[in-house]
Amino acid sequence: QVQLVESGGGLVQPGGSLRVSCAASGSIFSINVMAWYRQAPGKQRELVASITSGGRRNYADFVKGRFTISRDNAKNTVYLQMNSLKPQDTAVYYCNAEIQRGSATRMTMYWGQGTQVTVSS
Repeated sequence: QVQLVESGGGLVQPGGSLRVSCAASGSIFSINVMAWYRQAPGKQRELVASITSGGRRNYADFVKGRFTISRDNAKNTVYLQMNSLKPQDTAVYYCNAEIQRGSATRMTMYWGQGTQVTVSS
C-alpha cells in the first residue's frame, strides 16, 4: 500500500503566503517525479509544478516567480511554498507522485486526497 497525504491548506488573504506538504508512505522503493496539481470549481485539474528526484523543477506560467516546489527525498515529502497568493489561486491542491514499489516493478502514479487552499479577504 502507498499513501500520499497532503497538509497545510487553509484560508489566506490576497498577497499572503501558504505552504502545503505531501508525504508519501507505505511500500516504496523509489519515487521519480513529484508534482502538485490544482482544480478549481468548474475547471479541469491543471499542473502547478513538478520536481524530479534530481531536483529539476518545472512550473506552470501562472505561478512562476510566486510558487516554489521542493522535496526531501529522505522523507519522501514534497512541498509547495506559495507566495503572493491571488484569489484565482483558490482551488483544491493535489499531490501526485510516480512511485516504484519494488526493484522489479514499474512506476505507478499515485494521488493524494487534496487540500483546500482559499485566497480571500
